[in-house]
Amino acid sequence: MTFIQQLAAAWQKNNSLLCVGLDPDPAKFPVHLHNRDDAIFAFCADIVDATADLACAFKPQIAYFAARRAEDQLEALIAHIHEKHPGIPVILDAKRGDIGSTAEQYAIEAFERYKADAVTVNPYMGHDSVDPYLAYPDKGVILLCRTSNPGGSDLQFLEVGNSGGEKLYERVARLAAEKWNTTGQISLVVGATFPAEIARVRAIVGDMPLLVPGIGAQGGDIAATVEAGRTKNATGLMINSSRAILYAGKDESFAAAARQVAQETRDAINLYR
Repeated sequence: MTFIQQLAAAWQKNNSLLCVGLDPDPAKFPVHLHNRDDAIFAFCADIVDATADLACAFKPQIAYFAARRAEDQLEALIAHIHEKHPGIPVILDAKRGDIGSTAEQYAIEAFERYKADAVTVNPYMGHDSVDPYLAYPDKGVILLCRTSNPGGSDLQFLEVGNSGGEKLYERVARLAAEKWNTTGQISLVVGATFPAEIARVRAIVGDMPLLVPGIGAQGGDIAATVEAGRTKNATGLMINSSRAILYAGKDESFAAAARQVAQETRDAINLYR
């Protein structure tokens, strides 16, 4: 199946718009994992196994693995998700942004080395920085559009061209929906901290899926996010939560604590669908 097909199936099967972010910080791991060489894999795999029936996707953040020379554990983790929880798509959160042969190598890294189902990409170098990922027609390409950080407004909210006040993030959304989405596998990142912009992007792109970070630790409002971003069939969103789920527990029962928070988050999202 393609990424979009996997995502649609997971929305339905798990009755969930929750994406579980995997941002492993060994300093926050329970004590019993501290001396394990594979602690990052073990921690994340337990989180995955505890929450897989509650999620529509998993999103490992590559920097948390690469900074600790744990790329092999990331490979093993994605393989584990595919083997133990088939059908739940894996989004490699890498935010790659480059052109030509370099972008081609990043695409190989995401889709052939790590075997991710989708990858986040920075589109602000234009179409030729996105095109190499679209050479994999079944893989998802999730473009940064309106990010959840406060500094995103420095550039993304600037008016562009002679288009009657169109903002830069709106131009990205329009290009993604109207010109770049040659495979039908493009999605967009729009932060939960800006629900009005979520609604604006939804109006531009129709039913295109939106990856929405910013609830939980970043303070985004679930009700406002769902109301602004849901499609007519009450899907269309991958609402990401990372730290609030990962570090809900501090001891050997951390996975059970993570499951409880994931279930509460999924159910809170579903209240507003």
